[in-house]
Amino acid sequence: MSEPKAPTPTPAGDTYKGWLFKWTNYIKGYQRRWFVLSNGLLSYYRTQAEMGHTCRGTINLATANIAVEDSCNFVISNGGAQTYHLKASSEVERQRWITALELAKAKAVRNQAESDDSGDECPTSPPTSGQGGGARNSNSEVQSTLRTLGSKVEDLSTCNDLIAKHGSALQRSLSELEGVRLGGDTDGKIRQVTERATLFRITSNAMINACRDFLALAQAHSKRWQKALHSERDQRIRLEETLEQLAKQHNHLERAFRGATVLPLSQSNPALNSKSLGSAKGDASDEDDENEFFDAMEDPAGFITVPADPKYHRRSGSNISGLSAETGIDDQSLCDEQSLGSNPESPQSLEVEPVRKRRTKIPDKPNYSLNLWSIMKNCIGKELSKIPMPVNFNEPISMLQRLSEDLEYYELLDKAAKCQSSLEQLCYVAAFTVSSYSTTVHRTGKPFNPLLGETYELDRLRESGYRSLCEQVSHHPPAAAHHAISERGWTLRQEISLASKFRGKYLSIMPLGSIQCVFEKSNNHYSWKKVTTTVHNIIVGKLWIDQSGEIDVVNHRTGDCCHLKFAPYSYFSRDVARKVTGVVTDKEGKAHYVLSGTWDEKMEFSRVMQSNKGENGTEGKQKTVYQTLKAKELWKKNPLPEGAETMYYFSSLALTLNESEEGVAPTDSRRRPDQQLMEAGRWDEANAEKQRLEEKQRSVRREREREAQRAANLPEEGAEGVEVAEDGVHQDNYEAMWFERTEDVITGESMHVYKGGYWEAKDHGNWDMCPDIY
Repeated sequence: MSEPKAPTPTPAGDTYKGWLFKWTNYIKGYQRRWFVLSNGLLSYYRTQAEMGHTCRGTINLATANIAVEDSCNFVISNGGAQTYHLKASSEVERQRWITALELAKAKAVRNQAESDDSGDECPTSPPTSGQGGGARNSNSEVQSTLRTLGSKVEDLSTCNDLIAKHGSALQRSLSELEGVRLGGDTDGKIRQVTERATLFRITSNAMINACRDFLALAQAHSKRWQKALHSERDQRIRLEETLEQLAKQHNHLERAFRGATVLPLSQSNPALNSKSLGSAKGDASDEDDENEFFDAMEDPAGFITVPADPKYHRRSGSNISGLSAETGIDDQSLCDEQSLGSNPESPQSLEVEPVRKRRTKIPDKPNYSLNLWSIMKNCIGKELSKIPMPVNFNEPISMLQRLSEDLEYYELLDKAAKCQSSLEQLCYVAAFTVSSYSTTVHRTGKPFNPLLGETYELDRLRESGYRSLCEQVSHHPPAAAHHAISERGWTLRQEISLASKFRGKYLSIMPLGSIQCVFEKSNNHYSWKKVTTTVHNIIVGKLWIDQSGEIDVVNHRTGDCCHLKFAPYSYFSRDVARKVTGVVTDKEGKAHYVLSGTWDEKMEFSRVMQSNKGENGTEGKQKTVYQTLKAKELWKKNPLPEGAETMYYFSSLALTLNESEEGVAPTDSRRRPDQQLMEAGRWDEANAEKQRLEEKQRSVRREREREAQRAANLPEEGAEGVEVAEDGVHQDNYEAMWFERTEDVITGESMHVYKGGYWEAKDHGNWDMCPDIY
């Protein structure tokens, strides 16, 4: 049996592997073992397969002695406790092992000495926050780089010592042979070998000298580099401090200028002055904030916002009437947005104690490793819904529960229901649209694909005034219907089907279908669609999610529209990440509000006073310049609960979605066993249960297709209700339990709409019509 050829050792202490014969006892003698040299430790195994789980022995080279016995044998001992008698298959292989062992020993001794020295050192000053901490971090990086270079050159120096040692031995042996007179041919060959050995030694010395010169040069310039680095950093800190001071001075001068040019309150409007006598200093500061201007901002939506003329900020009756005449905005849209928060009937002003205490924690996510590429390499170009995935890539909620999470910020629709102006109402609906993406910023886990007929209810009627129901109405293609109704006067419904493609480096998820929101009081009917979600770094790197695309939120009663643009992330962009911009226009195309913010943090809106065409942009397109009032906050993301990073980054609402509820339907997602097992941390059992449920669903589908085929073979009157695609393949002819497909008279879209009966069945506890899907 031929021995595998060992790799040539590298003089850097890297891992070295190969077969050696180890002395065991007088009965068995030398036995073939697999040896691994790594990080100053020599370990051995019976076979290469044992490397992952069973190590037969390890010796630390830092305290070991290496001795050569003969041409193939050598001994490694650490002072009597451990002694390895080893034999190589040839003298060349033995020399390779001796070289690698001596290199590793030298490096282990040096690392041990450096570790002892670093333990005695104390930091000169404690680390501080700010730029000083960054300077020390950079300094430590430079020092680490220099130590690495020094370590590499020391390795080469060790190589030089070994080459000198073995070269001297070689020359001594050749000199002894030269003394033996065997013949002219032999003398010539010996002289030739001696010359070559001398040249080899000279070349090695030249290499080491060059490396030493490089190290000396690097050490000589390192102080100069550090000094230049510290100088640049100090200069940057001084510039930042100067800019901060200039900004404060600019703000102070701007306020002083406005105080000198704006008429006193008593002269501008006596009636308003008498009304505000009781407000004193607090209202004065609020008025000052109301008049604050902001810098011009250019965003990718193709428009520029600049502060409006100061006359629009004055609170006088004549100015308001003039404003209405100039801009054409109705008086209702000029109502103070703060009235929504101060309205005694506003949902936020009502302190309602929850009827039950919801949970705030779930079991921590286990740290199970899994090779993603081994699963995904054969799935490039396929639909995500057709890829069999273990629960390791999931989060313990279903897609129906993800849809219910859109109601995380239901208060925005409550506020919109109280708006007197349809344009202002559209701003809150647009903010609600953006807020539904805020829960996805850290959520890289895939929700469970719902089973056909699976449902999920979210009953928050007594706590928040709304109740919601979702149902999986189709499996091929997968589609879910959602219906939510609130006591505050709004109804939300949607039907979403996901189209997804795995592209190797990223995963694109394209939601299909529309979302509709109807307000009872104004009869305003809004509709919009979702943008594309992209999951990056599927194979290598840290997963991160981006939202990109455009949304048109349309009021079908008035013709008003809000055009939102989700800017895709770009490494070269100067804009803030996850940026969203939008413009609210009426049916004539005239802008009334400008929206800006990010989909993971907050949204603001500003009222447009005037608009005109500006200069051409970077791509030759003419940008619109909007003069706006000071921006007001529409929506702000709630902070994540404590410890969210170990709980799948769930929000406070998401933590309660899988909490057990009494009286829910037997098809509810809370009753799904694989999902419950995953949440409990029992992932192996969850994987087995997931496979069982999927196989059960396939068998039910096959039976349904057989019944449809039998019905299709009957006379024409007997084939009623069977859906057949153009290619002859039967599609899902499943009839949803709580939804029915109808055509919306307002939008003209065909979608599944709630037909009623669920909450009545829950009140009576009558679930006999529900299928057995679990």
